[in-house]
Order: sequence, then C-alpha cells, then structure tokens
Amino acid sequence: MTTVSRSIQAWRRGALIGLTAAALGACAAGPVGAAQAPPAGPAWESFPITALGPAPDAAKKNVVVIDAGGTLTARARDRISYQHYQGNVEGGVKQILEDLYPELSAAANIKVMTAGGLGGSSGVTNTALYNVARAIDAQLAQPDVDGVVVTTGTNVMEEDAYFFDLTVQSDKPVVVTGAMHQYGTFTYDAYTNLFSSIRLAASGKTTCFGTVVLLNDQFFAARDVTKTDGFRMDTFEARHYGALGVVNEDHVRVMRGTPRVMQCGTAAWTRPFDLTKTVPEKFARVDIAYGYIEASAATISGLVAAGTQGIVTAGHGPGNLSYLQQDAQKDAVKKGVVFVSTTRTGGEGVYDAAAPGIIGGGDLLPQKARILLQLGLTFSDDAEQIRAWFNTIGQAEFDMSKAQDKPRG
Repeated sequence: MTTVSRSIQAWRRGALIGLTAAALGACAAGPVGAAQAPPAGPAWESFPITALGPAPDAAKKNVVVIDAGGTLTARARDRISYQHYQGNVEGGVKQILEDLYPELSAAANIKVMTAGGLGGSSGVTNTALYNVARAIDAQLAQPDVDGVVVTTGTNVMEEDAYFFDLTVQSDKPVVVTGAMHQYGTFTYDAYTNLFSSIRLAASGKTTCFGTVVLLNDQFFAARDVTKTDGFRMDTFEARHYGALGVVNEDHVRVMRGTPRVMQCGTAAWTRPFDLTKTVPEKFARVDIAYGYIEASAATISGLVAAGTQGIVTAGHGPGNLSYLQQDAQKDAVKKGVVFVSTTRTGGEGVYDAAAPGIIGGGDLLPQKARILLQLGLTFSDDAEQIRAWFNTIGQAEFDMSKAQDKPRG
C-alpha cells in the first residue's frame, strides 16, 4: 500500500471516529423529543414554529426549515415576468412546503420557523443575521433535530451562509437555499431547491462540514460559493474548487469535503465566534475599498473619517491598490484601522506577510473577508489574533503531512 493510500485511510478512520463521536454526543444529550434549553447568552428574537405534514414518523429524520425570506416567497407580476416582483406568497415558506406534500413526508419530518429578515438582500442587517444564527443553534441544540435548512435572498446569500458557517456552534447539517425565480412563474425553482436541501440535511452527510449552500441540485462550501450572474439559474459556483456534491432525487452524493471536517468531533472544530457572548449592537464596522486606476485616497480616508474599524481592500491583480490609496492606507494603519488585502479577480490573492496592520486575505472573496474581519474585530482587539484567525479559519486547507509521521501497519 502506498503512503498516499495509507494517509487517505488514516483520514477516513479519523473522520469516521469524529462523526461517530458527534452522533454519540447528540444521543447522550437526552432521549429523542426531550426538551433542551437553547444556548445561553443575551436575549434574541424568538420566532414561531409549526409542524407540517402527517404525524411524525420515528423512522424519519427531523428537519427544521427556517423561513428567512427570499425570492422563493415572492410573486411576479405574471407567470413569465420573473424579473418583475409583485407581492409575496401568503404563508411564505410554509405554503411552499405544503405544496410539496404528500411526497415530502417520505424525506423527513418537517417543522417550519418563520423568521424573516434575510429576504430583501439590500435590507439585511447585523441584527437579522444574529437572530437567525441564534435560531439555528437553538434548534440544533434539540436532540431530536437532525438538521436545519434556511431560506434567504440570493443576492447576498453567500455572505449570509459564511456568517452562519463562522458562528453556528453545532456540527449538525446547516443548508442554505433560495430561488432565482418567483412563486407561480413557469420556471419557479424553489420546489426542487427546498426538497433537495431537506434531503441533504436529513442525510447527515454534511455533518461537520459547516454551512453549505444548495441550489440547482448542487451544494457548495459557504466559504467558497459565490453568485456569478444576476439572472441565470446556475448562478452559484465555487470558483476553481467546484461543488461539494449533488442531490439527484434521493441520491445524495458527496464528492469532496471542507477542510473543517478533519477536526470533526474535536474542540478545534468549533469556531471562536460564539454569538451568545455578544450582541449585534457591538459588531465592528468593516467596509470594503475597491482598487482601480487612480483610485482616490477618499475610498479609504472617507471610510476612516466615518469611523470604520476595519477595511477589506479588493485590489487589482493579487491585491494591489493605486498609489493614492497606498498613502491613505498607511495613514489609516497608524490610526489603528486593520486592513485585509484581497483581490478583485476572484482567484488567489496576497498571502499574509505579517505586515503591521495589513493581513493577507489569500483567496477569500472581499465580501467573505469582510464577514471574517467583522467577527474578528468584534471578538478581539488584538490584530495579531485576528491575523491568526485569517491564516487558519480563513485559509483552511487539507493537510495530510502529519499522517506521514504515524506508525504504519
């Protein structure tokens, strides 16, 4: 057997042990159906929850669908005008799920929670993200809940999902989904997106993956996924990395994992951004400055004057800024503003070089780097600690080098 084969087998054994430990931990929390208090911490908005379908089937998994809004609950002005919005579906996601019965009853036992707040992408707030993230953890803390599906608007879905990926403390499956076309149009895609997301969450196959995004029967890592087109149905992609897998009818195929799964069942799996230890009013202000030919110093100095605590630069090439921006950046660093350097290309960018006040963002998209920097500055005032989070959480990768040091049979 080759060294590579042994390394892969060692990883599989470790992942299986971690998954088993996680499952046993959930069982140890109490019998199915037992009440369990939601995570402690500051008060957060609670939302109504309703059971759907026939009486629960003990042989089926239990999935909670959180209706946070989105195009999937919107209507168009007529059945062919999917670019023109006019009203919403009465009953929201609950109505859409009811449309899926009786077939949906074969996939899972379903409850739906009406949260809202993430449907109109331009109106998403820190408070809405905080409340939905807390709701996800509260539901997953229940021993009889096996996974959560969250609906959101698609324009900033990749940011919503990455926020959940960084803040949700449970390792149970979290799937974010939505729709490109509205309810009642000929091309309405929410039915398949919701059904496939529920199947994925119920399968348990993304346990310890963190949050994933599913549309068009493909699912992606929250860190990597991005919306690539304003209208196309296959708009969500993961750049160079590709999908994690597919859901085709009841065939759930996982083709690759997130590096985080290597830490499954260990304390290292949990992210440090525990929302029970803060409130949205304390979230740091972080902005993005774009790099282009002769970009003005005001793109940075204006943000500093407005009170920003951190700035992500989306530079050209690997992350370069205009000569005017460079001078403004130096002044801002002296004032204590923390920068993360990313690239507008969508690919690999500047790796961290330990420059004072400037963290290399690598291949993190600017909008994802902003989420991580915001949480970093919210949970720490130590720039070097934030740098460490970017170099580990932000740039996670599979590393099998240590497997070579283990005894071989």
